[in-house]
Amino acid sequence: MAKKFKIKKGDTVMVIAGDDKGKTGEVLQVLTKKDAVIVAGCKIAKKTVKPSEENKEGGFVNKEMPIHISNVKKVEG
Repeated sequence: MAKKFKIKKGDTVMVIAGDDKGKTGEVLQVLTKKDAVIVAGCKIAKKTVKPSEENKEGGFVNKEMPIHISNVKKVEG
C-alpha cells in the first residue's frame, strides 16, 4: 500500500530541524520511498557536473537535497 502524507507538491512548508531551521519554501517534490521532501531554497548542496552537450564547461551546480518529512511542517498560505 502506498504511503500517505499530509504534505503535497506545491505546499508551503517550514523547516523545523537542521541547518535550515526556520526557513520556509515551496515543496518541489515528495519522495515517498525515502519519506522525504525537496523544498525550494533549503538544504542546498554544490554538485559537480561533468561537461556534456548542454553544459560544455561542466563545473558546479547548486541543487536542493531531500529533507526528511519529519523535519518540516505545513504552513498556511
